[in-house]
Amino acid sequence: MSRILSIEPLTQDAFAPFGTVIEADPASMRYINGGTTERFHGLARADVVGEGADVIINIFRGQPRAFPYAVAMMERHPFGSQSFSPLEDRPWLVVVAEDEGGRPGMPRVFRANGRQGVNYGRNVWHHPLMSVGAVSDFIVVDRDGPGNNLEEYVYDEPFVIESAI
Repeated sequence: MSRILSIEPLTQDAFAPFGTVIEADPASMRYINGGTTERFHGLARADVVGEGADVIINIFRGQPRAFPYAVAMMERHPFGSQSFSPLEDRPWLVVVAEDEGGRPGMPRVFRANGRQGVNYGRNVWHHPLMSVGAVSDFIVVDRDGPGNNLEEYVYDEPFVIESAI
């Protein structure tokens, strides 16, 4: 039997145990380029460890998920944080879980609007990219370098997200 997951709004406070929400924060805004550009400064920090490791910038193109959707596995990256920022103004889902003795606990699901990104903290359990409704591109900042920076866990029993709405 599958367990049903509810979807929460993505807020800084609710997501804090897992990382940082990346969105334009008026408190961080400053004008640059002769006043023609608003810079929202220092919204998240990349965190990588390991000799020879670098921070890289990628584009991930996510295929939309079909609902109901079974969350059967989670992953984490022990040597670096990983951020996802959408390039289109489309909602998407963020699925995370707290660590319970080296395995992910019960997932939490957040709905991000098309102007919110996330920076998963290093070693935070999360589901792979979950686009909703259409193919969507994301800027992804993460670690590149030596060592296995991917750990996956398959649940004995999947959790279900009934609808993305």
